[in-house]
Amino acid sequence: MKEIDFSQAQAEGKGFQFPAQFEVTAIGNANAGLTARVPEILHGIGLEVLHETVTSKLTPAGNYESVTISFVAPTREKYMEAHEALRADENIRFTL
Repeated sequence: MKEIDFSQAQAEGKGFQFPAQFEVTAIGNANAGLTARVPEILHGIGLEVLHETVTSKLTPAGNYESVTISFVAPTREKYMEAHEALRADENIRFTL
């Protein structure tokens, strides 16, 4: 996958500003306990997780679950690390 170049957006004051609160949605296997696992992964990489924001939803067939949660990212690198850590979990298919 090609690395995204954020330098122009940063120089112009556009794009994400850090530190800030962000929301991530992880979609994965419904039987994997993602409602507990997603906050655990984010906390494990040192992010401030806003546990009161956790929501989840099952697909109509019940095979997959989406879990949405907010967290505070101090830097762009930690924001990117959050997505990478979630995608590294064998039960998470992708993140938004």
